[in-house]
Amino acid sequence: MTSDGAQLGPDQSRPVERRALRDGVYDAILELLLEGRVKPGASLSIDALARQLGVSPTPVREAMVQLEHTGLVTRAALKGYRVAPPLSAERMSELVDARTILEIAAVRGAVPITGAALLELKAAHSDHVLAADYVKRVRAGNDEQSWSVIRRYYTADWAFHRVILNHCGNQYLLQLAEFLSPQVHRLRQSLGHGLTDVDQAVAEHGDILEAIASGDNDRAENAMRAHLMGVRARSLAES
Repeated sequence: MTSDGAQLGPDQSRPVERRALRDGVYDAILELLLEGRVKPGASLSIDALARQLGVSPTPVREAMVQLEHTGLVTRAALKGYRVAPPLSAERMSELVDARTILEIAAVRGAVPITGAALLELKAAHSDHVLAADYVKRVRAGNDEQSWSVIRRYYTADWAFHRVILNHCGNQYLLQLAEFLSPQVHRLRQSLGHGLTDVDQAVAEHGDILEAIASGDNDRAENAMRAHLMGVRARSLAES
């Protein structure tokens, strides 16, 4: 039903249903890739994925086209889709460069920050600290770091950055950062699923939080730059 009370006909509702199905299939395949259940270079059969997900090949094919744009899968003529190979050191460096441009601009737009946004950023940092502590407890107990542990940590990490992007006053910066997000996950896959820099990342986020809270734009930009340069150095050291 539309806002004026008119009833949608069957043909009008189908595009919405198809889009919801396509988006659900995309999310399911993305999760499969980020979990690392399919190894780099492995082929991805549209028919096999459709059977696994209980859908027709069409939404799987549409989802694969979207995933190709993220760089997580590649397509070769007459050979179909494959999981993309790990990022090279050069591509890792380029990715961090792109993130730095976006997130320095986001900090510049977000400072001075509103009181409500600052509370949101503090809450996101607290969640990141808790997720990092959980990772360290799992590691100390010699338990395997499952995907759920890893996902919780990286979700909290990204949520901190997303608060800044949400309050920078430029929706396009957020859209660009969201576009790069799967590539950031790909970088993490290239390094394996071990989390080795949680202490450094939490400390650097703390510096960013303090700098933003101070209202000093230059200090906030420098803190974000130092964090991302740290990410670059640690990524290249592990590659």
